[in-house]
Amino acid sequence: MASIGRAMRYLGHYRNYAIAAYSALIVATAAQLMVPQLVQRIINAVSNGMIAQQLAKVPVAFLPKALEMLKWTPAQYASYQTGSESALISAGLLIVAFAVSLGFFSFAQTYMSERVSQSVAYDFRNDLYAKLQRLSFSYHDRTQTGQLMIRATDDVEKTRLFIGQGLMMTLQSLIMLIGSLIILFITNYKLTLVILPILPVAIVVFFVFSRLAQPLFMEVQIRLSRLNAILQENLAGVRVIRAFVREPQEQRRFNAAADSLLEQQIKVSRTFSFLFPVVFLIMNLGQAAVLYFGGKQIIYGTLTLGEWQKFSLYIMYIFFPLGMLGMIVNQMSQAAASATRIFEILDTKNEVTDKPGAITLPPIQGRVEFDHVTFRYFSGGEPVLRDISFVAEPGQTVALLGATGSGKSSIISLIPRFYDVSSGRVLIDGYDVRDVTIESLRAQIGIVLQDTTLFSGTIRENIAFGRPNASMDEIEAAARAAAAHDFIMSFPQGYDTPVGERGTTLSGGQKQRIAIARALLMDPRILILDDSTSSVDALTEYQIQQALQRLMQGRTSFVIAQRISTVRNADQILVLDKGQLVAQGRHEQLIEESPIYAEIYHSQLMEETQPVPEMVAASLASASPLPFARGMGAATATDDDGAGDGQADER
Repeated sequence: MASIGRAMRYLGHYRNYAIAAYSALIVATAAQLMVPQLVQRIINAVSNGMIAQQLAKVPVAFLPKALEMLKWTPAQYASYQTGSESALISAGLLIVAFAVSLGFFSFAQTYMSERVSQSVAYDFRNDLYAKLQRLSFSYHDRTQTGQLMIRATDDVEKTRLFIGQGLMMTLQSLIMLIGSLIILFITNYKLTLVILPILPVAIVVFFVFSRLAQPLFMEVQIRLSRLNAILQENLAGVRVIRAFVREPQEQRRFNAAADSLLEQQIKVSRTFSFLFPVVFLIMNLGQAAVLYFGGKQIIYGTLTLGEWQKFSLYIMYIFFPLGMLGMIVNQMSQAAASATRIFEILDTKNEVTDKPGAITLPPIQGRVEFDHVTFRYFSGGEPVLRDISFVAEPGQTVALLGATGSGKSSIISLIPRFYDVSSGRVLIDGYDVRDVTIESLRAQIGIVLQDTTLFSGTIRENIAFGRPNASMDEIEAAARAAAAHDFIMSFPQGYDTPVGERGTTLSGGQKQRIAIARALLMDPRILILDDSTSSVDALTEYQIQQALQRLMQGRTSFVIAQRISTVRNADQILVLDKGQLVAQGRHEQLIEESPIYAEIYHSQLMEETQPVPEMVAASLASASPLPFARGMGAATATDDDGAGDGQADER
C-alpha cells in the first residue's frame, strides 16, 4: 500500500482543488448526518399531535393522570395540540434546505474531485512519458512496447479512479461511521453498544480481502500487458504475418493470452463474489440486533418512535460504509497494483545520464577516438566489442565492414552515447563523451539508421524534426541534397504531404532519402550512415552518393555498408569480426593484408560485373568516378546485416 500513499502525494500539486473537494465532501456529509435528526422531529411532531388530539377526548378529571403517564407537562400538551402542524412544516422545510445544500456541495465535491483526479492522471502520464524518453536504450531493449503502453494508460486510469472516487468514498464512509456512532452514543448508548462488536469483524474482513486482492489484481495487469504486447506486435507486423500465412498461429497465440487474462479475471470475480455476501451478512446481523433490542425499548417506553426512526437511519449510515467496503477494497487493490507498476518505471535508474558537473560540448572539429573500448549490452553478459581502438580524424570517412553480429552497430551506438562503454573511452575532440551533456553531444551528430522511422505528420515536419524552426529554404535545400526534392514535388501537396503512421504512404527508398535530409538539415560535424542507401535502386543510390560526396566534405563520416563497392574509397576501413577489430586501413592495403576483407571482395567480383539497366549505365558513364559509386552493377550483400546488426544479434 506504500505505492498508494506515494500516488496520493500528487494531490499536493493541486492542493487548492483538493482542499475544496474534501471540504465540500465534509459539508455534504455533515448535511446528510443532520437529516435523521429532522426526521425524528417530524415523526415526534406527528405522533405527539395525534396523541394530543386523542387526549382532548379524555374527561378532564383523567387528564392530569394521562399527562403524568406520558411525562408531559400541561405546557407541552398545549404546544402539541396547537403547534404540531407548524413543527411539521418547519422540519420539512429544513429537510428541503439540507437536501439543497447536500446537492450543491455534492456537485462541488464530484466536480472538484474529478478535476483533481484527471490532473493527477495528467501528471502521471507526463512523468511516465518523460521518463520513457530519458531511459537508456538498454531498458527499451528488454521491455516490450505493449507493456509500457498498458502502464501509461490502463494503470494510470485505475490509479486515477481510486484517487478521484475511492479516496472520496473512504473519507465519506469514515465521517459517516464516526459521526453516526457519536450521535447514537449520545442518543442511546445502550443500543449503540449492541452494534459495536460488529465493527471489528468488518475491519478484519476489510484487511484480509485487501491483502488477498492486491496480488490478484497485479497478476491481472501483468497478463493484460502480455495480451497488449501481442496485439501491438501483430498490428505492427501485420504485413509479415499475412505474407507468411501465420494468421491461424497468431490467432492461437492471442487466444491463449486472452484466455489467461480471462482466467485471472474470473479468479478475481470469484473472490469478490464471496466478499460482498460476507459484508451484507455482517450488515444484516447488526440490523437484526438493533431491531430486537430497539423493539424491546419501545415496548417498555424508554425509546420513542421518532428516536427509533432516527436510530434506524443512523444505523444505515453505519452500515453504509460496510456496504461500500467491497467497492473500496476493489478499487484500492487495483490502484495499489497499478501504482506499483507505474512507480517501477519512474524509479528505474537511467544507465546513461549527464554526470554531475558535465560540461556543454563546444562546436567540434570531428575527431573521434576509440581508446581500448570494451562493451557489453548487459552487465555480466558476453562482450560484443573487445578492446577496440582507432582514430578518425576530422573530415575522414570511416567505413565499417563485417558480418552480422560483428559489432558495427554497437560502434556507432557508442559515438552519440546511446550506451556507455564497459571499459575504455570514446573521445570526441579529446572530450570523453561521458564528461559532456548528452544534448550538446547529440546535437552535433547526424544519424541515418537502416530501419528508417518517420512520424505521423507532413514531409516538411519530418525533415525539420531535429530543427523545428528551420526555414522552408533550408528544408528544401536538405531535400535536394538527399535527392528527395523531385519525388516530394511530384505529390499534389508537395512538402505538406502527410506521410502516414511510420511513413507507410512512402516507399522504402523515399523514406530513406527523407531520413537523410533530416540528418543533413542538422548540419552535423559527425555523420553516421547505417547502410543508408540499402533501400534504393541503383540510379537513386548513385544520386544519393553523389550528394553525400559533397556533403561529407569537412565532416567525419561513419558508414556501415554491406558491400565493399560502397566503401572502397573510404579514408579508413574497419573490418570487424566477432566484436574484434581484425583489420584497419584503406582498400588497397586491406586487399593485400586482410584475408577476411579479400574474401569478401573476391566473392563479389563476379556479381559486380553483371550488366545494369541502360538508364543507370548511361548515368554512370556520364559521371565522374565517385568514392562511393557502386561500380558497374548492383552488388549483392555479403552479409544480411540489416536489422540483424542490432543489439539482439550482437549479444
